[in-house]
Amino acid sequence: MNRLNEQKKKILLIDLVLFVALVILDQATKYAAVMHLKDKPAIPLINGVLELNYLENRGAAFGLLQNQKVFFVLIAIVILFVIGYVLILMPEDKKYTKMHVLLVVMASGACGNMIDRFRTDYVVDFISFVIIHFPIFNVADIYVTVSTLLFILLFLFVYKENDFAFLSFAQQKKYREFK
Repeated sequence: MNRLNEQKKKILLIDLVLFVALVILDQATKYAAVMHLKDKPAIPLINGVLELNYLENRGAAFGLLQNQKVFFVLIAIVILFVIGYVLILMPEDKKYTKMHVLLVVMASGACGNMIDRFRTDYVVDFISFVIIHFPIFNVADIYVTVSTLLFILLFLFVYKENDFAFLSFAQQKKYREFK
């Protein structure tokens, strides 16, 4: 049993290192956007398709829920706690590696945008697909969107319902009794 605990600690440490690295990458890109894009014209990367364009977003995706900082921070905190809880309960089995990575990436995105809201009351966005007039977004948004999409695909096509039994309260009780 001790070996499993050590294995779980190792997995969670890897999760933490990945989480910190991704949050740092997100924050670094936002810092670069502030330093090089704020109060300047957009920088085309692919003419008519993709550009870097600074925006201070006080809402959610597509500009919804403007100036709802407390709401967004509370939602992010809840998401981070739920993801942390699931990561702690998740079995050490190798089949959950993809799930660990996706949940850590999702948490990194939530945390990256939450940091912005704490520090500045807005999120720094700077990536713009002008060809389709898509809302301007940032690296944390990419983390959340891509990991959520892949999570749904894994849930629908890879994992079975019983692969998530570790989340049921009855299963946790049996696990504690087994210990």
